[in-house]
Amino acid sequence: MKPGLAHCLGWLLAFAAMAAGTAGEPETRYLQEVKPLLTRHCVSCHGAEHPKAHLRLDTAAGARKGGESGPSIVPGKPAESLLIQVLDGTHPQIERMPYHRPPLQPPEIETLRRWIADGSAAPAHEVSGVFVHWSFIRPQRPPTPRTADPHHPIDAFIRDTLQRLRVRPSAPADSATWLRRVHLDLIGLPPEPEVAARFVTTDSPTERDRILEHLLASPHHGERWGRWWLDVARYADSNGYSVDAPRSIWPYRDGVVAAFNADQPFDQFLIEQLAGDLLPQPTLAQRVATGFHRNTQINQEGGIDPEQFRIESIFDRVATTGSALLGLSVGCAQCHDHKFDPISHRDYYGLFAFFNDQDEPTLEIEGLPSGINEPKAKSPGWATTLVLSERTQPRKTQRFVQGDFTRPAEPVLPATPKILPPLPPKNGRYQRLDLARWLVSPNHPLTARVLVNRVWQQYFGRGLVETENDFGTQGTPPTHPELLDWLAVEFQESGWSLKHLHRCIVKSETYGQSSIARPDLREIDPLNRWLARQNRLRLDAEIIRDVALAASGQLDRSLGGPPVQPPQPAGLGAFTQSNRDWMASSGGHRVRRALYTRIQRATLHPALAVFDAPDTFTTCTRRLRSNTPLQALTLLNDTQFHELALHIARQMVSTRGTDADRIAGGFLRCTARHPAPAESQRLLRLLREERSAGGSNGAPPEGEWLAVARVLLNLDETITRE
Repeated sequence: MKPGLAHCLGWLLAFAAMAAGTAGEPETRYLQEVKPLLTRHCVSCHGAEHPKAHLRLDTAAGARKGGESGPSIVPGKPAESLLIQVLDGTHPQIERMPYHRPPLQPPEIETLRRWIADGSAAPAHEVSGVFVHWSFIRPQRPPTPRTADPHHPIDAFIRDTLQRLRVRPSAPADSATWLRRVHLDLIGLPPEPEVAARFVTTDSPTERDRILEHLLASPHHGERWGRWWLDVARYADSNGYSVDAPRSIWPYRDGVVAAFNADQPFDQFLIEQLAGDLLPQPTLAQRVATGFHRNTQINQEGGIDPEQFRIESIFDRVATTGSALLGLSVGCAQCHDHKFDPISHRDYYGLFAFFNDQDEPTLEIEGLPSGINEPKAKSPGWATTLVLSERTQPRKTQRFVQGDFTRPAEPVLPATPKILPPLPPKNGRYQRLDLARWLVSPNHPLTARVLVNRVWQQYFGRGLVETENDFGTQGTPPTHPELLDWLAVEFQESGWSLKHLHRCIVKSETYGQSSIARPDLREIDPLNRWLARQNRLRLDAEIIRDVALAASGQLDRSLGGPPVQPPQPAGLGAFTQSNRDWMASSGGHRVRRALYTRIQRATLHPALAVFDAPDTFTTCTRRLRSNTPLQALTLLNDTQFHELALHIARQMVSTRGTDADRIAGGFLRCTARHPAPAESQRLLRLLREERSAGGSNGAPPEGEWLAVARVLLNLDETITRE
């Protein structure tokens, strides 16, 4: 069989098995699999407005009714259904559809064929002309599949799929791999060398549970997962635009870290992020939390219209709320009705109105360090941060024609999209607090799903819904819809506990699998969507630096405080409007976690930028993972990595024993395992070559070991979570 054909058939079998074995009601399958296909490929011509051939495919009822050529589907008889015939090109009179567009893939046609064969069931409440999409229906906890052996609920859902695909799960990862994986995932730091060496002999379920709880209780857990939220919050220590002046908002960053360490219920966390200032007698921490929507850029150029850029900030807040919490491209409705999702132009300005009634003050906080240089501090012991504050007199909000703030139209009051559950009745005008509570209400269909999907993405590199910021009709349907809903309900019923969600995932055998690629999966699941193994993930930019700091023994583990400035190449400011000197920090500030590195929007620290840290101009819900030569050059030659490599070299020199023992110690610090014999021999050969080259000029011993240390920091395994 030709490889291309085998690949196609592999996907065909995979999708057919999924369609045939989806748990739950057939109506659910229609919403999660069939309707997204019809919407993507057919509704642009066969929707509610001017349907071609009088055929509507925006509802199952419309498909059954048909158009000029009769019913498009015959329930139970896919071969006799006009829809299938025109999609696969077998109809004698009508050419293949979609017209003048790429044809559907065989797995997609098979999904439709299976749905028709099973009776073409659809929800009874799918009224003609009213959009119903799977993600707009409140998640219900599905029954856990009954597999051959009892498993963790996550494993039950994953293995139920694998069994239907006739694929076996991978073996568990070895002890060293699991230990390093869980450390990097939960605290963003590698295990201490002595812990890694001991765990190989003490590994057991009880010991794994102990390590898991230890890591969840670590103060570094909040740093690791706080960074995850700061991506969403588009956190930065400068204002952006061309001036890009420094700003003080680091107390917001520290508040996020503290909330994650305390496992603050995430519904309450979100309420405070959006509207902490509106809570009864708000605390200082709750007011600081509103910095979430003060992370927008501020334009300080001369001659600008301040009102224009105030409006631009609100546009950003609406788009961020949509992407980050609703998982919808709400921003697409800024200028017109959304082209694909049921979000109207007026719906957009209903959300806009929630964020149009605030002032943007600077809050002074007593008792915190005033900052370094993350010069105008009021006095020692004072810090400032940016917050939101509701106006006593609301602004008048109007719809902007085509999104142009100079073309105001009719007035609009705060309101939520009509496709989603309504706000509870209220006497008077709705405020941000009403919006925040609505987002985490028990009947909301999106927020919990979006959040658990994004957490899952951190652990596996891809969400159950791959388009993590788009749960709408143009997004990808979930690979495991029942698991997604199970996780969402479990998250809510646990009291919105993120640490509970971490436990659920990390304790599963799916998480603990080996990530080694398997030949038998290359055809049927080349992208590992069905999770028959774990995924190898290149570490985030900040964690790459933190791993090097920890391996060198130089890491300053103190928490919080103003941003610091580790070394970076000179002259970067010359490319900006304001050429600001970057004064490298000294002492402990020089070797703090990368979370605390000053984020200058116009000139992001090169070691962060080269490893795909977000630009912070807009919300980031998924980081890229590129692979470029600049990354290797950074790890080899960047000042900060060169300094850390020198410390690793000194550690190896001071280690008692043979050269092989010294290499094993350095390898353990960087990768949490001992080198294989072949790896050790290659590094010993490099050491001999360095000694030979340096023998004539009297280089110190640490210089001979520096090359070894630089290689260790540049190993693919050092910067990868296996």
